[in-house]
Amino acid sequence: MQLRPYQQAAVDAVYNHLRDRDDNPCVVIPTAGGKTPCLATICKDAVTRWQGRVLVLAHVKELLQQTADKLTAVCPEVDFGIYSAGLKRRDTNNAVIIAGIQSIYKRACELDRFDLIIVDEAHLISPDGEGMYQQFLSDAKKVNPHLRIIGFTATPFRLKDGPICAPENILNTICYEVGIKELIRDGFLCPLVSKSGTDQIDFGSLHIRAGEFVADEVEALMDSESLVESVCREIVEHSVNRNAVLIFSSGVRHGNHIVETLRDKHGIECGFVTGETSSEDRDRLLQKFRSGSLKYLCNVNVLTTGFDAPNIDCVALVRPTTSPGLFYQAVGRGFRLHPSKQNCLVLDFGGNVLRHGPVDCLRIKPAGSQSTGEAPAKQCPKCNALIAMGYANCPECGFTFPPPEKQNHEAQATQAPILSGQVTNTRYEVTDTHYYSHLKRGAADDAPRSMRGATTNPSGFALNTQVTHANVPWLGGNSDPPIRFLQPPRKHLRGSKEGPLRKPSRSSFEASPERSTTGSLTTRSGRCPNRATNIFPMSLQTRRFHFEYVIRFHIPASIRLGVP
Repeated sequence: MQLRPYQQAAVDAVYNHLRDRDDNPCVVIPTAGGKTPCLATICKDAVTRWQGRVLVLAHVKELLQQTADKLTAVCPEVDFGIYSAGLKRRDTNNAVIIAGIQSIYKRACELDRFDLIIVDEAHLISPDGEGMYQQFLSDAKKVNPHLRIIGFTATPFRLKDGPICAPENILNTICYEVGIKELIRDGFLCPLVSKSGTDQIDFGSLHIRAGEFVADEVEALMDSESLVESVCREIVEHSVNRNAVLIFSSGVRHGNHIVETLRDKHGIECGFVTGETSSEDRDRLLQKFRSGSLKYLCNVNVLTTGFDAPNIDCVALVRPTTSPGLFYQAVGRGFRLHPSKQNCLVLDFGGNVLRHGPVDCLRIKPAGSQSTGEAPAKQCPKCNALIAMGYANCPECGFTFPPPEKQNHEAQATQAPILSGQVTNTRYEVTDTHYYSHLKRGAADDAPRSMRGATTNPSGFALNTQVTHANVPWLGGNSDPPIRFLQPPRKHLRGSKEGPLRKPSRSSFEASPERSTTGSLTTRSGRCPNRATNIFPMSLQTRRFHFEYVIRFHIPASIRLGVP
């Protein structure tokens, strides 16, 4: 199996860390990004190159089966076994053992010495001294004091405790990390899009217990007759052209209500999986869902980590959560590529994007923090788009927001940009453009001049242009109008109402002193470092601004250099 470039980089980073440091590394790769091939490659090298013994730990049988399948594909020559009650196997003497933590956490001594332990979904390791992982790893270190531990996860944080890597924890340092947007850009993850819910939901009445909304209160809020009917209607409307729709409900009663409403009001069959569903019924429903014979599948927080159905092209979150990890894992069910889909639609009826931010740059509160702070986004009341707090005008519909002191807050299930880097297109009319000759400050009188211009429009943008092409006749060149300027060396937007914009990528227009013309400008915008509420931290967003140019040159005779 040939590793992707970022997978090979992750493996190399692990080896460098184990070689140069004494602590334990963690690798962060997004859901569906391919952690298992990295894990299988490390197992193969540990056994065949370094004659080591490896244990792979996971918490659900689906992950164990995935790892076993990848090991078979990557290194069929490696002797590996499985220790899992769910898979009905208890192998103990192999060079590589893939084990469920629930089956072995009291049996470290029975499995003998390991040189390397790899933990899949490592964010499940509790930082304190309790839990199955802590108990097993503590005992394993007694068997081999030189044991090294490697963690793999998509979410290197825990709801109550913050980051999982710290000097005092089992995992100490993130040795490699790749982001969601990079993998979408390179074609390794499915693009995400989002749509809105229309009903206003006030989540302010919910209380928090043990770091999460109280389950009974959430279900009581989300299970109203009118809200369920509205949610089901919108799910059906938005998923007409979708192949597989995965729904997350707020509880068993709520989930049954959704299933019944889809059946009775819309004539749609919807499967339902809970923690109480039998293994036989669960496997049957999941097989129908993966094969495409069942389009809609509702669950109560059980089809998250380890559930793999690449054909999912719509995820409906009909529940709020305070856990950024749970939000990420739910959305991540739609990350996988599949020939039948171009993107995955995320319907967030629980206000989770408003609460946590886009899925590729989640806002993680420090451990012990009680303040929720300001929302990382605001909603347009006209079109329901969710946009960065710094916008004065909605880029989707042009709505002008009132000043902050006059703005009313609404808690509403809304359209959310599920990725921080989604492209928006906005068209503005340019009313006038003025050009003038410019001599650089401090330059000699005979130094080359440039032509500068200023463009205005009703939206308040100021477009400043500098052109240094030598063939401009009034700047001393030899060509005659009309002139064509391609990719002027410097061009920027200044004083934008939507925040500072940076790094123009390209522009072109044709201009003549005698005629008008049209053109377009494409810009890249960076993050606003002085705006704590900006929804795009540490990332770039691409916007395309289309300007209709009406070029009017005002060339005084005194500066027509080189023109008879």
